[in-house]
Parts: sequence; C-alpha cells; structure tokens
Amino acid sequence: MKRFSVKLQQLNKWRMQKVSNRNFIIILAFVVGIVGGIAASLLKGLTHWIASFLQDDIDWHYKYSLYLIFPLIGILLSVIYLRKVLRGKKFEHGITPIIYAISRKSSRIEPHNVYSQIVTSALTVGFGGSSGLEAPIAHSGAAIGSNIGRFFGLSYKEVTMLLACGASAGISGAFNSPIAGMIFSIEILLTEFSIPVLIPLLISSALAAVVSKILYSEPLFYTSVTGWEVNALLFYILLAVIVGLYTIYFSKFSQYIKKLYSNIHSPYMRVWVSGLSLGVLIFIFPALYGEGYLTIQQLLDGQFNAIVKNSLFADYRDIGWVIVAYTVLTLFAKSLAALVTVNSGGNGGVFGPSLVMGGLLGFAFAYGINMTGLMQLNVPNFVMAGMAAALSGIMHAPLTGVFLIAEVTGSYALMVPLMIVTSISYLINRNGMHHSIYTKVLAESGDLISYEDKDRSVLSMMKLRYVIETNFIKLSPQETPTERKKDIIHSKRNIFPIVEADGKFLGIIYSERLFAILLGEEEGANRNFATLAQKPNDIINVNENMDIVMKKMNREDVWILPVIDNNGNYLGFISKSAVFNKYRALLMRQGSYLE
Repeated sequence: MKRFSVKLQQLNKWRMQKVSNRNFIIILAFVVGIVGGIAASLLKGLTHWIASFLQDDIDWHYKYSLYLIFPLIGILLSVIYLRKVLRGKKFEHGITPIIYAISRKSSRIEPHNVYSQIVTSALTVGFGGSSGLEAPIAHSGAAIGSNIGRFFGLSYKEVTMLLACGASAGISGAFNSPIAGMIFSIEILLTEFSIPVLIPLLISSALAAVVSKILYSEPLFYTSVTGWEVNALLFYILLAVIVGLYTIYFSKFSQYIKKLYSNIHSPYMRVWVSGLSLGVLIFIFPALYGEGYLTIQQLLDGQFNAIVKNSLFADYRDIGWVIVAYTVLTLFAKSLAALVTVNSGGNGGVFGPSLVMGGLLGFAFAYGINMTGLMQLNVPNFVMAGMAAALSGIMHAPLTGVFLIAEVTGSYALMVPLMIVTSISYLINRNGMHHSIYTKVLAESGDLISYEDKDRSVLSMMKLRYVIETNFIKLSPQETPTERKKDIIHSKRNIFPIVEADGKFLGIIYSERLFAILLGEEEGANRNFATLAQKPNDIINVNENMDIVMKKMNREDVWILPVIDNNGNYLGFISKSAVFNKYRALLMRQGSYLE
C-alpha cells in the first residue's frame, strides 16, 4: 500500500508538471462521463431485468398473488444488504446527502456508494417499490466523480467539479438527456454558476448519454408533438398554479412522513410497515407498482382508461368522471407510496415520482376540462407540462424541468408552455416553502450554502468547536491575585477565565483590573477570585451556530466571549479575529470552481 502511495505521488507530480489543472479536469470529465454512463446503464438494465423476471419469466399460475408482497421483499433485501454487506458503513440516499457533502464534507462521498446505490435501488424498484432510480444514479455518479478527484489528490474545488460531472452523467445516462443532466448539476449542486463549469459538465453529460444509448437504448418516453395552441395558454397557467400548490402539499407531506418514520427505530419494523402499506396501496392502485413510467407512457399514447383498466374499478373504465376521480386518488396515493418507499430502508428518490405525479395531475386536469366541453385540450401535451411543472416545484429546478421533458419526449415544440408552467410552479412553491425538498433539512440545520446570502451561508459552514481558542490561563476561585502574580504578568492574553476544579465556568476577569490590583491602585490583592469574578456580557454554548454567535457579539459590542458545553463546563473563548480568519479561508475555499 505504501509503495502504491509513493507511485501515485510520483504520477501526480509528473502530471502537474506536464498537464495543467484545467486540462486535467477536462480529461477526468471524459472518464467520469464514461463510467457514469456505464453505471446508469447497469442500474437501468439490472432494475428492468429484475422486474421482467418477476413479471414475465416466472411461469407460475399463482405468481400474481405475490405482487402485493414483492415490494416488501425488495425493501427487505435492500435492508439486509445494507446491514450484512456494508456492515455499518454509513449509507444515505437521495440528493440531499450530495449537497451536504459539498457543504460540509469537502465533497467527499464514500466509495461504496458507487455500487451500493445501484444494488439497493435496483432491488427496491425492481421488486415494485414506488420510487425512482434517478436520485440513486445521481448519487452513484457523484461518488464516481468525488473518488476519482480524491484519488488524484485534487483540491476541494476540483473534486466538487468532478462530483457535479458524475451527477450530471448519472442523470444524463438515466434519461438519455445530456442537457438536462448538465442543468441539473448547475441548478441543484453548483448554484453559483460560472462559464468554466460548463465545459466539463457538457463533456460528462454527453459521453454518459452516448454510453447509455449504446448499452441500454430503450427510451424512457416516446410521443409525437405537433405543437400547442395559443388559446390553451390560460389552461397551461391554471395547470401550473394547481401543480405549484400540489408541490407545496407534497413537500409538507414529505416532512410529516419522515417524522412518523423517525419514531420507528427498528429497521425491520420499518420494512414490515412499509411493505404491507405498499401492498395495500398497489392492490387498490396498480399504477403505483414500480416507477410508474409505464402508466405515463400509456397516457401519452392516448390510452386514457389504462389507469383504471387493471384495477378494482375496471368495469367503470368507460365512464369519464370515474377515470378523472380515480386518477386524482392515484395521484395522492403515489405521493404516499413514494414517501413510504423512500423512508422504509429501501433506496430510491422523489425525482421519478415527481414526474409521475405531475403527469397524472396534468392528465386529470386536461381530461376533466375536455369532459366539461369548455374546450378540447391536447391531453398528452398537458401530461408533459404537468411533469415539468411538478419537477420544477418540488426540486426548485425549472430549467431542469423544461429541458428534461423536452429531451426525453422530443417535445421541443412545447418549449413555451413548458417554460411558463415550470416558472409559475417554481415561484408558487418557493413562496410557500422557500427551500426545496432537498435543501430544507440542510437549511434548518445550517448546513446549506446559499449564494443569495453568502455571508450567512459561509458563517453557517463554520463549526464553532474548530475556532475555539484555549490558550488562556485559568484561575481557580480559591486563589488570589498575589498567588498567581507571575502567571498574570507573563500572560499574553488580556482576559482570564475563572474555573472551578470540576471544570465549571464561574466568570472572567480582565488583565487591566488585575494589574490595578497588583499595583495597589485597587484593593483585592489577597481576595480570592470567586469574589473578584465578573459576569461576561454573554456566554456561548458550543452547539450554537456561528450566525447566533456573531449576533451576540454584535449585540453586546464585544470582541471575545467564553464558550461552555451543555453542562456549564469551560471550553475556551471565541473571538472575532478567529471567526474572520476562518471566514476568509472558507471564502477562498468556496470560490469559483475552476480558476
């Protein structure tokens, strides 16, 4: 291992002499794009092979009776894999951990995510779990980029760039949509956009799409769009408003479900609760089985009664209002099924479900309007508009919504309606939630970088415990200034904490007062420090975030404050000087991704 490390250092040294960092990032973007495309193809192929095996290859008369427990089996296998194969290694799913890694972990993502995201999501979704593959493959791609960058000893900014390239490659390979993959990383991960970022992202996204097309060419959706009618514009706006309000509901419902699951501590109990719940939901709403893209494709093909056809209400499939009502019920059931799957211990994301929910809402809206006779709307167009609007609102990524739907459906003729619905849905959700479903938790914990308020974001990145200064002379309450005269005179600090033997913080005393006492200008040379102690202007708890710390300092107009733990024990002091030095370092660290 040591020999390998030496060889790697020699290789990096030679590389830095021969190849500039900018060109090396471009080279690695090619590598990340190819590997990311392979990973996306592997995930899609494995998932669809599992689904096909369960549905088509098993020749057993009673196999359909097992459909209700297939999701439970898939989630259980995923949990067993995490607990028995990963054996305690930290595993997180979704886009939120990627954003957290950029903000707090120097863009470090554990190497096992390259394959563990693929295995667990294939088991979860392949067995019918009602979630999407897009978040896992983005996570896998981000892990590829992160670890390739770290392997070559690149800086934080360069590793972050490759992480984003990997996520772009994952989305591009999953949807065969290179533009959407690139824009996804810009909107969600690299929220401070600069032109140099564009080239590596373009390369990775394009190569991933090519590789994916070679290895797994089956399109996600296909439809023919001839255009849109201007007199339908008002209905597109109305749909956008409805979808925007629905995305607020979904975001809040997501928090509620997550809170419920946090009370279930046993991972296997989560499996049983989720598996049985999904079984019941799928029994009533068969469209919830798996990703749900098949149902959307049927709606795009004009098979408007397909959503009812295989359900308990199949006998009413020719009654229009039954179709609309059942679609709306399926829509809300999909939100529950997706969140149950995601929080169960299985792996998946809300990226795919948001598309399905938007498509169902767009279909119900347009089909319902047509039923009233007010106007005859192009139903597939509204299905696609609903998908884009839902993605935009839930993820706060309007451009990703526009280009993803345009690319995967080939519906570039709908660009104007897509731009309108994504903008409106985004604005409505942003006004109601402020943060996306991915960033809300990070914002509440102070772990989110926000370029709208960069000062506060940089402060939130600081960990208080890393800027605490401890080189202060502690004075005991029983001691006197005369007894500690030598230490007081030679101290380089002008403030002294008074701390009891068990570590309890009692108060402070400044050097100016101590010198006045020792010089006889003030009485108290033989008084103990317990009687001389002064109460500080304020006290900082070690768990407080830096934004609160700076507010306390500014409120009291002080330069330094003592820090204690939850038990009142003295830990040190925090000064504005230390905060400003750390602030400058973080600003440099969070600068442009490519110089």
